[in-house]
Amino acid sequence: MAGWGRVGRRRTKSAGDGSASSQPRRLAGVRRLPLRTVLLIIVFVPSLTFTPLLASGMFQLSSQWRAEKAQMDLATKTVGVPASDLFFSLDKERRLTAETQADPGGAAAGRLAKQRTVTDQAVGAFRPLTSLDTGKAPEGLADAIARTDRGLNLLDEQRRAVDAGWASPQKAFDYYSGIIESDLRVLTVLSHTDEGEVNSSAQTLVDLFWVVNMIGREDAVLARGWKTGRLTKDEYGLVTDAAGTRKHLLRSQVIPSLTGDEKRYETLMTGKAWEAMTALEGRLTPSGNQVILRGDSAGWRSSVDTVTEQVTQLLRLRLDAVSKIGYDHAGMLFVIFISVTSVGLLALGLVIFTSWRLTSILRRRILHLREDAQELQERLPKVVARLERGEDVDVDAEVHMLKPTPDELGALGQALNLASRSAVFTAVRQAEQHRGFQRMLQRIARRTQILIGLQLKKLDELERKHEDPEVLEGLFDLDHLTARLRRYEENLVILGGGQPQRRWRKPVHLLNVLRAAQGEVQDYRRISIDVEGESWVSERAVGPLVHVLAELMENATTFSKPMTPVEVRAAPVSRGVAVEIEDRGLGMEPEQYAAANALMKSPPQLDVMTHADDVRLGLYVVARLAASLGLQVELRSSAFGGTRVIVLLPEALIVDRPRAVPEESAPAPASAPAPAPEPARPQEEEPAAPREDGQLPTRSRGRAMAYVTAPTGIPDDALPPSARRPLPQRVRQASLVTELKVPANTDEQTEQETWARREQPSRSSATIGAFQRQSRRRRTGDDAFQPRPDGSSEPGSPTTEDR
Repeated sequence: MAGWGRVGRRRTKSAGDGSASSQPRRLAGVRRLPLRTVLLIIVFVPSLTFTPLLASGMFQLSSQWRAEKAQMDLATKTVGVPASDLFFSLDKERRLTAETQADPGGAAAGRLAKQRTVTDQAVGAFRPLTSLDTGKAPEGLADAIARTDRGLNLLDEQRRAVDAGWASPQKAFDYYSGIIESDLRVLTVLSHTDEGEVNSSAQTLVDLFWVVNMIGREDAVLARGWKTGRLTKDEYGLVTDAAGTRKHLLRSQVIPSLTGDEKRYETLMTGKAWEAMTALEGRLTPSGNQVILRGDSAGWRSSVDTVTEQVTQLLRLRLDAVSKIGYDHAGMLFVIFISVTSVGLLALGLVIFTSWRLTSILRRRILHLREDAQELQERLPKVVARLERGEDVDVDAEVHMLKPTPDELGALGQALNLASRSAVFTAVRQAEQHRGFQRMLQRIARRTQILIGLQLKKLDELERKHEDPEVLEGLFDLDHLTARLRRYEENLVILGGGQPQRRWRKPVHLLNVLRAAQGEVQDYRRISIDVEGESWVSERAVGPLVHVLAELMENATTFSKPMTPVEVRAAPVSRGVAVEIEDRGLGMEPEQYAAANALMKSPPQLDVMTHADDVRLGLYVVARLAASLGLQVELRSSAFGGTRVIVLLPEALIVDRPRAVPEESAPAPASAPAPAPEPARPQEEEPAAPREDGQLPTRSRGRAMAYVTAPTGIPDDALPPSARRPLPQRVRQASLVTELKVPANTDEQTEQETWARREQPSRSSATIGAFQRQSRRRRTGDDAFQPRPDGSSEPGSPTTEDR
């Protein structure tokens, strides 16, 4: 049974190769990601790319808004207000200081003291600016504040010098003018913002501060000259420079940039106060190294105060305009920031949602295609199974067509439709071809069986005609080979999907079934049969059971040594009858036993063309016949090192002894009289037993070995069929003289001597002739044989439906 092991290994290897070749090829170096991962990448990559861009834009807008707001807060509140208050306080203190120095005991001293108090308050509000965080402020603001603070540190010292008369008027003028210019530097730096429109408007605001400064410079210089009525050349130069700068700033910088409510100050330089002031300036007459002041100081004071007030009002309007422009622009940036943030977040959410939605739709469509492919994978085996059962399959009804869509997935679905239809159509066509091949195989096998039946008939005729022992021996060998050939043809029928056509109308004794199986084995002489009990096999299971047992017996003899016996034992068990076939060969590996037993439990639908190169098809034949009968076949390792096969016949195949079958008579001794005629056999076909020198090498439990011999006395040809005697039996060595008899103690004989003696020819021509004649007469009186194609009766000949 090692042959079946090799078949199992070959089948396992080819199955392994098929599984390996059926796997999809994978490109080297390519890492395939799951579909969900790919779709998540499609969703998050654009989102992650868009998020930094959105965050960068939001950060820039936020930074710009915060910077402009901080700059406007500095210009209009934090720094601008203290700096402008300090500017106006110092400008007024400069003029009062000059008047006090010109008239120490006059009324100007009291006004100066009050003004110093106001200036001190302005200085106290300005000094905290030195510790201000100027990180978001315009560049240079910290230096301007620090420079102004250093100048203010000398304010008390300068005041004391003025009060003590240590400081000259020019020195005091220069000190106050320097602090005022430092403060103007602070205001100038505040006008440099990140917004161009704010910068343009703030520049006009700074020019107005310089106009006020020029008026204050000129007023402070003239305040000293009104007491003496004269000015020095240097003082006159200061006055003319201040007057010229004032006029230039107003005429070329301030008035052209006036807008809105500021338009009403376009006539500032044509007003009465301006004309009165310029008229007094025109009365300054140089005389040698001095300049004579002509005019009323009260008129000068009135016109200067009026012009200064007008410029201050214009300055406040410009300051409000600059503040409005700056805060409006900062507010616009904030609105843009909020809008961009909202729109960006909404867009980001929309991108994520849209990408997720589209990828979900894409994944759902791909999964739908995958489900269709899996459905095809599940449906195709069912279609093949239906085709194997012989059912008709409609290709159009079995293929679930997908609705095409005008995109790539639609093209893929259309390709899947074509693949589905092609797969089902191919399966149907292959099934039809397979069924056609099976029908052709069965047709050829049936026709061959007819020829085999004719050959058996011809051999039977020849056996009846000839009595020569040598000729009969050759004819018996041909008869045996023909019986084996008939089994091989039945293998083709079974592999083609058919069933053996040998039929029995009544149950058959299990011993006869085993003998018939033994007779279809080439090396049948090595098989010994031991049957326990009286078991009868159902008529429907006789033919397939003979075939199964013959295949197992032949496999046991083929894969074991020629001189070793093959033991066949049959005995009733709790669930039926167990038949054991045990050889003494090499056996198989454990995995081969497992593969063979698995095949016995679930026989495959054998594709003959796939296994066309394997001549050892007995495993598949046994599996299919066992499955059809309900037999349980199991292969195990034998204690002799070979293989033991256990065939369990279920109770459904075991029947009671038929009433028409008589009890078998015991063998008669050599000196006993001729046996009485036995009743005629029931009309059924008995399986043919092997012929070996006229002997049946079988034994039944409780009986000795029996041989068939020719009867003595009246020939059966003269007796009616009902009175004919059964085939006589003889006792071993009964016809031998005492000297030639073998001792009865056969236990001392070796097994090799026993089998060697069985191989020796010991029959005579008379014995063979008598056996042949009696056998022919018994068959002539048996009408249970199935009719041949020509109307005659022959065991195992195919019926009409085999053709």
